[in-house]
Amino acid sequence: MGRQMTRDGLEHDMGIELKNTVYREGEGIPVVLVHGFPVDHRMWDQCAAALARICDEHGMTRFPIWAPDMPGAGESPIPSDEASGGKDADGTFPHALDRMADAYVDMIREAGHEKAIWVGLSMGGYLILDIQRLHPEAVAGLALCDTKGDADSAAMRGRRIAIADECEATGTHDPVMGFAVANETDSSIKQSAEYARQFTLWINEQPAAGIAWRERMAAGRPDLNDVLAKVSAPSAVICGDKDPSSPPEVMGPVADAMTGTTVDFTVISDCGHFSAYEHPEAVAEALRQLVRRIQ
Repeated sequence: MGRQMTRDGLEHDMGIELKNTVYREGEGIPVVLVHGFPVDHRMWDQCAAALARICDEHGMTRFPIWAPDMPGAGESPIPSDEASGGKDADGTFPHALDRMADAYVDMIREAGHEKAIWVGLSMGGYLILDIQRLHPEAVAGLALCDTKGDADSAAMRGRRIAIADECEATGTHDPVMGFAVANETDSSIKQSAEYARQFTLWINEQPAAGIAWRERMAAGRPDLNDVLAKVSAPSAVICGDKDPSSPPEVMGPVADAMTGTTVDFTVISDCGHFSAYEHPEAVAEALRQLVRRIQ
């Protein structure tokens, strides 16, 4: 497979390298937490701790909990254009999502696991749906948080490419700082000073070129709605009632489209897009119930 584990802790796969954070070791099927954009795995810190504690309190087997950084996020390097599958004339990476999905699955296999319980928030949801599309045999469970199956509209695709161009040209983070800014319709936690401080810090700590890579990857992704009906593993759909992009009106139809499995649909009150950060205990409890169905 052209892979190796090096002393720096990086998983190497055809040029895609993932830095994996192991929140805890354990037995059985790992829970792999896939973060959203434009931050890194740290958005899962509180939720991962809550999941471990709640599962221990219920006497469940200590299973592994992991949270890799996406390519270009946190400590994971930015892939080359070649490793990303090539760049289209419009500036997108149409094969990068697939390459990344392959790397995540190879990561669990390298550690001796055949399957994982995949949990993806927002952009992380795109990734785990693509894992379901390409590697259904590696899916023991699926949790879609504040995400969607749609490809970008032409306007959104153009906006992502423009942001990527600006980030690469100037090293700025300004085009994505809106993720740290609240308005009067947002959840109370998103409107807090602590939320603004934390997300501003996390965003500024990301390499601007890595933000650009993720934008080009997301702009080039396919529509994944057809994947939903093919999910057969136990699943959960989770969202905040004040999520501006993936509210219950979006996530409910996602759950309804998953006709090949049983889906637990959780809506969290007074919660925005980054549900696992805003309400880590509520998301952890929904994930505990999913894990209980599997192991």
